[in-house]
Amino acid sequence: MPTREQILAASAGWVAVLLNVVPGLGAGYLYQRRWKAYWITSLLATSWFVAGAVLAQKADAAAEAQNQLVGLIGLLALAGVTAAEAGLAVKKVREGLN
Repeated sequence: MPTREQILAASAGWVAVLLNVVPGLGAGYLYQRRWKAYWITSLLATSWFVAGAVLAQKADAAAEAQNQLVGLIGLLALAGVTAAEAGLAVKKVREGLN
């Protein structure tokens, strides 16, 4: 049975990066079989959605567009961070195996 590092090193880094950006929410971590990172990302995204929903209840109609923009920027930032981390994880493991 391959080790965690071997699975990660065998994965294509660009696929993991793309999967974390395009569908977002840590799909690249599923590709890499990195369950802990996936669940942390899912928890952060869910928390962001819940916080947005709670804050939107108290906002007036004029602030709705701004709240949606903040929510979108937060999710894009999460996707960017997870994509970069997924790519760096593959690079780090490959350098360690050589």
